[in-house]
Amino acid sequence: MQGNATDGYVITEDFVTAMLEEFRQQRTIHKRFAFEIVRQAHSLFRSLASLVDVTIPEDKHFTVCGDIHGQFYDLLNIWKLNGLPSADNPYLFNGDFVDRGSFSCEVIFALLAFKLLYPEHMHLTRGNHESKSMNKVYGFDGEVKAKYNGTMVDCFRELFCALPLAYCLNGRVLVLHGGLFSQDGVTLDDIRRTNRFREPPEDGVMCDALWADPSPLPGRTPSKRGVGLSFGADVTRSFLDANGLDLLVRSHEVKEEGYEVEHDGRLITVFSAPNYCDQMGNKGAFVRFNGNDMVPHFTTFSAVPHPDVKPMAYANAFLMGM
Repeated sequence: MQGNATDGYVITEDFVTAMLEEFRQQRTIHKRFAFEIVRQAHSLFRSLASLVDVTIPEDKHFTVCGDIHGQFYDLLNIWKLNGLPSADNPYLFNGDFVDRGSFSCEVIFALLAFKLLYPEHMHLTRGNHESKSMNKVYGFDGEVKAKYNGTMVDCFRELFCALPLAYCLNGRVLVLHGGLFSQDGVTLDDIRRTNRFREPPEDGVMCDALWADPSPLPGRTPSKRGVGLSFGADVTRSFLDANGLDLLVRSHEVKEEGYEVEHDGRLITVFSAPNYCDQMGNKGAFVRFNGNDMVPHFTTFSAVPHPDVKPMAYANAFLMGM
């Protein structure tokens, strides 16, 4: 990082490269830099709408990744396969960056640093695990306290409450973490107007965007998760048609091949944490769009080795047993 007395620190490409190498070697960055990354990223996300419109030029491409869940070494592998984020290689990471995997600090700092380096070309959606209640149970709080300190936990709480809920690509593809809504008639403007600067509520547009899942059954049915809902192909079709959209891309669920196309080809689930929690045996995937046609192209990949730190190493066993 480069710094001066008036502007604080400026993230540089050299700093990010060095930081990734420190993380790969299982070292942390200095707390001063860590706090600065979170502070600057929070300020940047606060300035965005709850639904962000992204334009992909006709001669450019754009990559969407699903859940990473603290699997830092698999994140590095995505960037090895598909290139690091840059002005010519933009990315959207669709929520659930942290929890379960025990390298969540490394994942979130890497993503935030690239956001600061390329603010127009690196995009992050909030997932249901970017929340206080999930972080307390599934490991992120414990990991942040172990690697940094308790104050940093509070800083991440505020940061997560500033993350956008959805992105619309070229006015044709909507990307959000969970799924569609418990009521008919929700518009893109309704998502734009949603107050996201809070912990996720138990119902409404924000809750559904973070928690809902597609279902093979028509209509709306209760969710197996106990929060959000399951929605059928008819709900997907009616929402997309009413909002002039072609496709919904979401994440939130493990898929054996890393992705699944459902609802008559109009809904894609993409999940980017291969061999989830070191035990599921699934592949990871990412989706790439070209601006000229916005047709999805899938790349699947397998897990890579990581240091011998088990998933959930920092989880709260007491809370999990409740």
